[in-house]
Amino acid sequence: MKLKPKANIPDRNLPENDSATGNAAPEAVHKNHASYFVPGLQRGLRVLEIVAAAGRPLAIAEIANELGLSRSSVFRLIYTLRHMGFLHETENTRLVTLGPRVLNIGFAYLASKDIIELARPDLELLRDSTGVSAHLAIRDERDVLYLACVQTRSGFLSNMNVGSRVPAYASPMGWILLADLSASALHQLFLGQTFRPLTDQTPRDVASLAARISEALSNGYVVSRGVLEKGGSSVSAPIIDKSGKVVAAINISGPDSAFNLAEMEGRYRNEVVAAARHISAKLGYHRPAP
Repeated sequence: MKLKPKANIPDRNLPENDSATGNAAPEAVHKNHASYFVPGLQRGLRVLEIVAAAGRPLAIAEIANELGLSRSSVFRLIYTLRHMGFLHETENTRLVTLGPRVLNIGFAYLASKDIIELARPDLELLRDSTGVSAHLAIRDERDVLYLACVQTRSGFLSNMNVGSRVPAYASPMGWILLADLSASALHQLFLGQTFRPLTDQTPRDVASLAARISEALSNGYVVSRGVLEKGGSSVSAPIIDKSGKVVAAINISGPDSAFNLAEMEGRYRNEVVAAARHISAKLGYHRPAP
C-alpha cells in the first residue's frame, strides 16, 4: 500500500508547547484566546494529566510543585475533581489517584472510534497467523496512542496496552501516522521538541525524522528491528480512509527471537499490509489502479 503525501495540508498555527507535558496544544490559538480561555479549567485538566502520567498515587504537594501553584489552590482543584468522581483520595495516606469517572470518559472515547471494532477481526487473524501481538494506534499530536492490543496466545506478552503512548518520532507506527503532514507542518509540530533517544536508531532531529517518514511513504510499510526498544521487532502499515488520509496504523510486534528477517520482509510484511488494506477498504478506501 503506497502512502500518498498530502501537499495541500495546511500548516497548523500551534501555540507554544505545554511546559509540563512537552506536547503541542491541539488547537490553533484563537484571536480572542485571552477572552475565551479558562485558566481554572486548564489547571483542573492539568491535575488529571499529572496524576495519569505519574502511574502511582501522588501527594498534593507533588501536584502543587508540578503545577507551580500553592497547596491551597491545588487542594480546591482536587476537592472539586474528587467530588465529581474524577479523582480518588485514599483515606489513610491522602494520596490522589484517578477516579472511575475518568475511565468512563476513556471508554466513551474508545467506543466512538468505529475503527477499533472494524480492525479487531483483522488484528486477531494477524495474531493467530504470526504468533505475535497485534496493535492498532492513532496519532495524538506528537504521540502514538494505542487503541487496541490483541495479545499473543503464547510467548512474550506485549507491553503496549490500550491507552499506552509512545513518542511518534521514535516509533515506526509514528512515522506512518506523520506521513500526511507537509514538511512545514512537521517542523511546526516538533518545534522545540527534544528528540530523546530511546535506542540508537531513534531520529535525532526533524530532518532525520523526515527521512524515516519519506521511506515509509515510499514503501507503504515499515519493517523495524530495535527501533522503539532494544531487542524488539515490528512490522507496521497504514490504515487509510475513504478520503485518502492516513487515520491509523497497525503493527505486529514482539521480541527479536519471535521473528527472522526473511519472514519480516516476506510473509509477515505481506500479511500486515494485506490486513491494513482490508481495514482501509472497510473504511471506504479504494486503492488506485496500478
